[in-house]
Amino acid sequence: MDITNRTVFLVGATSGIGLELARRFAAAGSTVIVGGRRTDLLDRIGTEGFATATIDVTDPDSIDHARDTILHSHPSLDTIVTMSGVMILEDLRDPAHFAAAQQTIDTNLLGTIRVVDAFTPHLIAHGTGTIITVTSGIGFLPFPPMPTYAASKAGVHAYSEALRAQLDGTGIEVAELVPPAVATTPELARHNPRALELAEFATEVMDLLRTDPTPHEILVKGVLMHRWAERDGTYDELVAQRSQALTILPSHQ
Repeated sequence: MDITNRTVFLVGATSGIGLELARRFAAAGSTVIVGGRRTDLLDRIGTEGFATATIDVTDPDSIDHARDTILHSHPSLDTIVTMSGVMILEDLRDPAHFAAAQQTIDTNLLGTIRVVDAFTPHLIAHGTGTIITVTSGIGFLPFPPMPTYAASKAGVHAYSEALRAQLDGTGIEVAELVPPAVATTPELARHNPRALELAEFATEVMDLLRTDPTPHEILVKGVLMHRWAERDGTYDELVAQRSQALTILPSHQ
């Protein structure tokens, strides 16, 4: 993928991995639009020279408005990156967890589908382009305190595979970015010393994106143990290790 002359819309990129990738695309020479819900963050990001768009992936009207606005100002748009996501702890022994499960599915899975649906007709008409969905190592190796997060990301993985098959022959690539734990804040770095540094992660991702053809799955070295745990016979052991984190839930203490 040539990242030097793209027009890229990153949805849910007002912080963390999304904002860092936006900066990397821009530094490579691409035109970048950053989308998110929080107008205060978008205003600050706009001072860096980025175009911005307000978008709530749980609201179809918001998505349609963002699409129409962006395509009016950037008709050459050829790359969509679906970054939006929430991570919520859930205690499955308490039925009240369902509200968190519903929010997670609505944002992570249905939000991805809504955004892809909104922009796919334009990309097909354009005749070329790339859709990059964002899943997680947790989609392949669950983290038991966040069960619906794992399920939502596994769902996005399966959806991405089907999307790629259905778009075959249209000129549209579908790539899936699979992050491991990334230290997007100092607090996250303290809680998980094994989390990758954000700059290191972004550098590896951009190097992989430059590969031609673009890999179906963007897998940095730090996520390979998650992605291939079942194949390598380490899945049960690793899930058991990760289950020790259940002590952070009140009913497991």
